[in-house]
Amino acid sequence: MVDKFAEQELICGVAPLTAKDLMRACDAREFGLHSASEVDPSAFILGQDRALEAVDFGSRIAHSGFNLFVMSPPGTGAKDVIRRRLASKAARETPPADWVYVNNFDAPNRPIALKLPPGRSIVLRDSMNGLIDDLSASLPAVFESEDYRNRRQNIDEEFQTRQEQALKELDNKSMARKAAILRTPMGWVVTPLKESKVIKPDEFERLSPEEQKLAKETIADIQDELEQLLGAVPKFEKERRESIRKLDEETAMLAIGQSLEEITKRFSDLPEVLAYIDSVRTALIKHTAIFMSPQTEGITGLAEPSSDGRFEPFTVNVIVTHADGDRAAPLVHEDHPTLQNLIGRIEHIAHQGALITNFTLIQSGALHRANGGYLLLDARQVFSEPFAWAALKRALRTQSIRIKGPAEYLGFASTVSLEPASIPLDIKVVIFGERLHYYLLLALDPEMRDLFKVVADFEEVIDRTPENECGFAELLRAICEREKLHPLDRSAIGRMIEHASRQAQDAGKLSLEIEPITDRLREADFLAREEGRSTIVRSDIVSAIDAETRRTDRVRDYVQESILREIALIETEGSEVGQINALSVSQIGDFRFGRPTRITARVGVGAGKVVDIEREVELGGPIHSKGVLILSGYLSTRYALGLPTSLAATLVFEQSYGAVEGDSASCAELFALLSAISEVPLRQDLAVTGSVNQRGTVQAIGGVNEKVEGFFDTCARRGLSGRQGVLIPKSNVQHLMLREDVIEACTSDQFAVYPISTVDDGIALMTGRTAGDRQPDGKFATGTLNRLVEDKLAAFAQTRRNFGQSNMDNHST
Repeated sequence: MVDKFAEQELICGVAPLTAKDLMRACDAREFGLHSASEVDPSAFILGQDRALEAVDFGSRIAHSGFNLFVMSPPGTGAKDVIRRRLASKAARETPPADWVYVNNFDAPNRPIALKLPPGRSIVLRDSMNGLIDDLSASLPAVFESEDYRNRRQNIDEEFQTRQEQALKELDNKSMARKAAILRTPMGWVVTPLKESKVIKPDEFERLSPEEQKLAKETIADIQDELEQLLGAVPKFEKERRESIRKLDEETAMLAIGQSLEEITKRFSDLPEVLAYIDSVRTALIKHTAIFMSPQTEGITGLAEPSSDGRFEPFTVNVIVTHADGDRAAPLVHEDHPTLQNLIGRIEHIAHQGALITNFTLIQSGALHRANGGYLLLDARQVFSEPFAWAALKRALRTQSIRIKGPAEYLGFASTVSLEPASIPLDIKVVIFGERLHYYLLLALDPEMRDLFKVVADFEEVIDRTPENECGFAELLRAICEREKLHPLDRSAIGRMIEHASRQAQDAGKLSLEIEPITDRLREADFLAREEGRSTIVRSDIVSAIDAETRRTDRVRDYVQESILREIALIETEGSEVGQINALSVSQIGDFRFGRPTRITARVGVGAGKVVDIEREVELGGPIHSKGVLILSGYLSTRYALGLPTSLAATLVFEQSYGAVEGDSASCAELFALLSAISEVPLRQDLAVTGSVNQRGTVQAIGGVNEKVEGFFDTCARRGLSGRQGVLIPKSNVQHLMLREDVIEACTSDQFAVYPISTVDDGIALMTGRTAGDRQPDGKFATGTLNRLVEDKLAAFAQTRRNFGQSNMDNHST
């Protein structure tokens, strides 16, 4: 086996990579780890100095608009990190004020917002509830007292006496004029008298005309005076009611004043609360009747939802409060940021076939609860909720919280409802999102730059230095401590570090995606417990990683099966002209895997155009098309420099039925073209990945680990021949973190990974023929592949010239 690979080295000077190049192993024995009891929780924060500096700055600066947008890829644990740091900072800050809504007795549809020191909103609410309880007992007792009844009776008797005295005086006056005032079922009437007796109608007719005229004049005069007297009765009644009202107010004022005196003293330092208490005193005095008998409607002008809503106008709706024992600023994480969950809502309930509300049904939102502190939101969730982003921006821009429903944002509101007073907003908002979210907002929303001036960009990977490896080891130990998992031994720590490099797709980096790392540790802990071990060892980590792959690799197995059954045509032995195995990466969810794909090339005489069939049928993406165009530039500047390019070539991904994108196959495509032009066969036991530039330099590509493993799996299932391998760009060697089975096969010379820097390196390996350099005479050396290519292109040019001359001769004839 060694001789085979040595033969390849002699031809192209490229040696296969050794085991240490295929994966950067980790020797955890060199770590100076502390015991698990000494693990500092801050170990969760690794390699994020730039982002944490931004978070600290944004959380300290008090100017408006300096809110935070955290650019955090999924799985980095940025939310937990920031939540802990902000919680620590909030714990050292003073709790903000309480806020309550109370009834506006002058305009019931516009509730008043009151600001109180922390914890005192509960005192006010309980004080008002206690006031109502006291008055419910004391006021009825006062109004049922003997003193009140006597004074009320005196008022009634006084007005009754005044009415009777006036009526008696008029009756005496009428008697003197021989007339009487009688009360009948039809009302008051005046009738003439004769000898102190009422004159009957027939007797009245027998009177002389003079007597009748005098009686009628007397009756008319007395009737006028009677009407004036009866007209004064409503005035007397109004005066009586006014006197009773003053008596009621005087009586109620005494009881209410005594009950409110203690509350007034309790809030004497809060002028706004004292003003509210004065309005309560006025309303209570004015509506003492609600304490006398039960009723279901209050005095707010809006229907009350409860069975007895008499006292709801005097209650206090606590929107947000901070208990006396709370000595920290609020830290709120709203995981469902709908419009109403952000800015609050006004609830309605069904009552007698209608939806009704009042100020007691105003509910707080996340902005209320976080006011004076910190609010954490997820960008994707905020953007997915209608009006939530607009409402958040409005609140931050105006620095106030105004409760509005969706109908008001749409302009559809036409019914009279509550308009609660806005509440001043002093808050620091932290939004977590991906980089795409931030840059899209920055481009599409002009207000984004003004409202979120601080950006914290969390790293996805860090350099794999000895210091960071030790820090990562401490991170693993800290995760186990937090999750209450078994501790890891040093071999398990080393395997997790290797896995983190594999996840970073770079042997020189470590992935900082904490969630997948934590999941692997949980699975390894489960396996260790099932085996009865108190420590997680390397084999547990390996089994957990393999099991996770096994759960998601159904499609990869299906692809490999289709190759083995020769449904997808892939050769792993022999050689073919114009045919090569390229490598691609597919991703299904979070699982990525590599697979070989056949590329073929055909050439002939033409106008120098390389036809990309994928592009022609609109399956090739722009980057892939760019790679093919680069091939045309390489051919035209590398070969037959003094001749016009007279090549017609086609390139195609065989059995490709989906979109093709990327330039990682451009190197393989070029090899296929060179093989087709020179008619030198390419080895089918080798696969190629890498992009190429116009100078023939092989450039790095992505997914190199999956691509190497994809071709290895195909070869391994068919049986390794000892000659199979993969050509990768030399610049990708630093990214290799291959599976152990691939490394074992390479160590035993059953498989090889070749690093190539130029097209000449690769074509020599693929053909077993030296590529060749230009000699002093300007030509490639005889027998080299480049000479064969150039000779063929020159022959194409001559053929095209001869064909053109022949056409001209025929035309002249």
